[in-house]
Amino acid sequence: MLSYLITGLTYGFAAAVTPGPLCMYLISQAIAAGWRRTIPAAFSPLVSDVPVAILVLTVLSQVPSGVVQYLRLIGGIFILYLAFEAWQSWRDFEAKSSVPPQSNSNSLWKAAVVNWLNPNPYLGWSVVLGPIVLSGWRQSPERGVVLLLAFYVTLIGTMIAMIILFAAAKALGPKVRKNLIGLSSIGMAYHRLYQS
Repeated sequence: MLSYLITGLTYGFAAAVTPGPLCMYLISQAIAAGWRRTIPAAFSPLVSDVPVAILVLTVLSQVPSGVVQYLRLIGGIFILYLAFEAWQSWRDFEAKSSVPPQSNSNSLWKAAVVNWLNPNPYLGWSVVLGPIVLSGWRQSPERGVVLLLAFYVTLIGTMIAMIILFAAAKALGPKVRKNLIGLSSIGMAYHRLYQS
């Protein structure tokens, strides 16, 4: 049981801090909109991973290789769209302007779409989490549940900490905030164009 707990904690932390589309999106939103409006987006894996996990676990051995390439293409287009939005925020940034109001659900659903269109959850569930969860579940359902709880508590907790940390950058002044928004735009575009 302890090994499944440690595995869940380790993979959850690694998934949260590994640079990727969701990480870049959360950083961009934390800087632009603040931590209160962005924290709901940290829960997006709970929304996006359920259908991914069901899909991957159901068709684990039957997925054609072209599906991953198709997901990369769609995900790439969406990530470039988010990078463009961040670039527009950078371009139109005014130090004294307030952040336009956004609903918390909008932030959550945008982050969920980032995850749905990103091949990493599909690959992660196919080659890492899926097989381990199935193995643990076959030994005893509690092991699979412990792994999943440890993974998602660590993933979401780490993302919340990152959101708060990057949102605190607002206190460093408008120039730093504008530059960080620009960097997040570049980071999202770079990840999509050169890390595919």
